[in-house]
Amino acid sequence: MSNTPHKVTGHVSRERKITGKACIHLRPKRGIFSGHPRKGIMDYKILTADGTARRGVIRTRRGDINTPSFMSVGTHGTVKAMSPDELNAMGVEIILGNTYHLYLRPGMDVVSQLGGLHTFMNWNGPILTDSGGFQVFSLSAFRKIEKNGVRFRSHIDGSLHFIGPREAMKIQGILGSDIAMAFDECIPYPASRDYASRSVELTTEWAKQCKEAQNNGQALFGIVQGGMYKDLRKKSTEDLLDINFDGYAVGGVSVGEPKEEMHEIIYFNAPLLPLEKPRYLMGIGDFGDMLKAVDAGFDMFDCIMPTRNARHGTLFTSTGKTSIKKEDFKYDSGPLDPDCSCYTCRNFSRGYLRHLFISREILSMRLNTLHNLHFYQTFFRNMRASIEAGEFKKFKTYWETIFP
Repeated sequence: MSNTPHKVTGHVSRERKITGKACIHLRPKRGIFSGHPRKGIMDYKILTADGTARRGVIRTRRGDINTPSFMSVGTHGTVKAMSPDELNAMGVEIILGNTYHLYLRPGMDVVSQLGGLHTFMNWNGPILTDSGGFQVFSLSAFRKIEKNGVRFRSHIDGSLHFIGPREAMKIQGILGSDIAMAFDECIPYPASRDYASRSVELTTEWAKQCKEAQNNGQALFGIVQGGMYKDLRKKSTEDLLDINFDGYAVGGVSVGEPKEEMHEIIYFNAPLLPLEKPRYLMGIGDFGDMLKAVDAGFDMFDCIMPTRNARHGTLFTSTGKTSIKKEDFKYDSGPLDPDCSCYTCRNFSRGYLRHLFISREILSMRLNTLHNLHFYQTFFRNMRASIEAGEFKKFKTYWETIFP
């Protein structure tokens, strides 16, 4: 076992020019438009609003991201069980990759030599990369927080590594993502006020270093921390606003706290963020939580829920959540969800899907995942339409009865 931290090596590949989709132009109700925080890299525009729920578009060189948006998680350079063509077909506009995992395997030398993450995985749309901070703190058996970063052992082979804000930016530069995230400390729940306060100070210092090391051609989002302490959340937000990022994320939620506390923080933190820049609530995929977050004014979400649940036989439908392994489905010739237009629902019965799952067939994971991701994309497409029509509250109330 090596005791020498691995260094980040490689080069940033030259990006291919990709033509984005045309933007849908709507008349905003209150004239709320952004300026150009980093013109030519990323631009955000609010097209219309319904109360505090925002319908917007993030323009990148690789395409538009209509918001509110759910980002499919491709942690290891793949959305599990799905091909890029299948993701495109269901309307996925942006996927998420992870700095920590891709740095450890296959490694930056491999991704660099094979043309960067877009070319490596043959995805031409926008990619957002998480900085890896959450994984460093949650997956590593050994970690030591230092002033300039974190020393940790790989969860794969125990090898020793170091990642700090400058290393995280270098890795994300090699990956070539369109949106990078600042390196932060994600604290557990519960956490003492003293720990949370020190963590905010450290996250702010690391955010400054990330901003100084921001890669050319790459947007950068800061991450608000502070645990469940509102005054620390406010301080963290103000610190990041002084640094002036291209967008802002709220982290450190859905880490074990009661739902009521999470929702309180969501509604507290959203209005503190700039109106004219994208707002990203990290790691949230529960429908009830996302509806509340959109109501509060958040624009972007990511979670492994649709893919992980699919692999375990839990599927989301227009009548709620269901388990495909139920005995009731054994002789059922009907589609999983009659209201769904995905490939799975158009071609296979509940009885067949149950058979595949019980038999542990690979096709089960693929068909289940395809359905869940399609359902999420359709849900968000309909939610955007409800904001455009001024009927978001009605949409929210209805779906909260389906997914209480």
